[in-house]
Amino acid sequence: MNGAEALLRTLAGGGVEVLFTNPGTTELHLVGALESVTEVRGVLALFEGVVTGAADGYARIAGKPAATLLHLGPGFAYGLTNLHNSRRANSPVVNIVGDHATFHTAFDPPLNSDIAALAGWLRGPVRRPEDAAGAGPDAAAILAAVLEPPGQVATVVMPADVSWSDGGAAAAPAKPRTAPAVDQQVLTQIADVLRADETTALVIGGPLLREAGLLAAGRIAAATGARVLQELYSNRVERGTGLPAFPRLGFYPEQVLEQLHGVRHVIVAGTKAPISFFAYPDQPSLLVPEGARTHILAEVGQDAVAALLHLADLVAPDTAAQVTDPHRPALPTGPLTLQNWADVVAALLPERAIIIDESVSSGTALATATAGAPRHDVLMQTGGAMGDGLPLAVGAAVAAPDRPVVALVADGCVMYTATALWTQVREQLNITNVILNNQAYAILRQEWGHFSKRPGLASPDSNPLFDLANPQIDFVGLANAFGMPASRATTAEQLAEQFSQALAQPGPHLIDATIPPAA
Repeated sequence: MNGAEALLRTLAGGGVEVLFTNPGTTELHLVGALESVTEVRGVLALFEGVVTGAADGYARIAGKPAATLLHLGPGFAYGLTNLHNSRRANSPVVNIVGDHATFHTAFDPPLNSDIAALAGWLRGPVRRPEDAAGAGPDAAAILAAVLEPPGQVATVVMPADVSWSDGGAAAAPAKPRTAPAVDQQVLTQIADVLRADETTALVIGGPLLREAGLLAAGRIAAATGARVLQELYSNRVERGTGLPAFPRLGFYPEQVLEQLHGVRHVIVAGTKAPISFFAYPDQPSLLVPEGARTHILAEVGQDAVAALLHLADLVAPDTAAQVTDPHRPALPTGPLTLQNWADVVAALLPERAIIIDESVSSGTALATATAGAPRHDVLMQTGGAMGDGLPLAVGAAVAAPDRPVVALVADGCVMYTATALWTQVREQLNITNVILNNQAYAILRQEWGHFSKRPGLASPDSNPLFDLANPQIDFVGLANAFGMPASRATTAEQLAEQFSQALAQPGPHLIDATIPPAA
């Protein structure tokens, strides 16, 4: 058995079923090994940012790691943007990065680079087997590492001669450590805070945004009056009928400070204390109100779900959560607006849908509109790096082929990873892509307003660097070029008809929805 097969067989033995790839010469023996390791499905993409974003989406929905196969340092570098989002999502992802043969690197060939330095940026472990015998053990160690709570991105660098040489053997998967429990004393102290007659906020994130955590937070809110807020960007949120619907923290400092106005205690579980996404003149970075105390119920990586359930039993033993009743907006009419496109999606969203939300400034109405829709999941771009939406949709659809995936993606974000549409067609994935086309970098126009009193800043509407209308992007033509059915909607009626048709037909579709930019 060569090193390539030993590595893949080890990963397969540990539960890895999918490898997303854009391979090159140094990865050919790994590609060849896929033919004998039939437990692992290879999914081809044309750009490494699609590869890595798809692995992230897969991990979030499947609840287990996918692998990526990338070509040397430059290929890895192309994928780093969405690996940044994966790291922020705490998604378990195994990167396999091909490298030059060990004897060849001394000659410094053109594609030679410091792959370990690039991988170190992701803060996960890096292994580099020096012979075929080391491939299996290194793969087992990396797989255990990515599964350690809360999940992480880790990398195996595979020299070409390690892949092609004999002497490898599959290694038994190592058992990852479990999430550490929260100390009972912490639970008791925070229960006392909630019982006190002082205004309290509970900020939840990570695994607490699934059913068990949401219901526990809802019980606490009902019994104590605590304000529950969801972290700004979450790796996976369960929403819809029968669940509490908590507001997200705002994007801008003044929004968060308003949400926390008057709060004396901020309890944080499964996430970090609220901070500003960017720095702004005369605004704080830490958004806990002055004079309020911060209490950490569960750090990221601790067993936050068990901790919150225990806390709910302490302070709300006989209290039920307030949950959302089934309701949908009426189908709107007229030209598309920032509100009514979300109402169309909410009115027609199917059962068990997976929403990919990279709507950026165009999606402010989405959460309210879909709160009473049938139960669904929402995946977000957790690290703030644009271009994750279409790749996340690929991974989610591969992980759950029986569920409809709805990708809501801003027009600027599409162009980072538009080749994901090609993979959607190649794999015939059930994805409805709705492109929110306002022909502008509208989020930057909003941001400009936070600096508008500074010298040298003119109106954002006149800045050509925020304008995507010159030339206009033909998203219908772009989709058609990849072999994807596509249409254009300018009214709510057209969007409703096209959205319904796309959901009813197998395979991927694209709708170019023309909307105004956010004010």
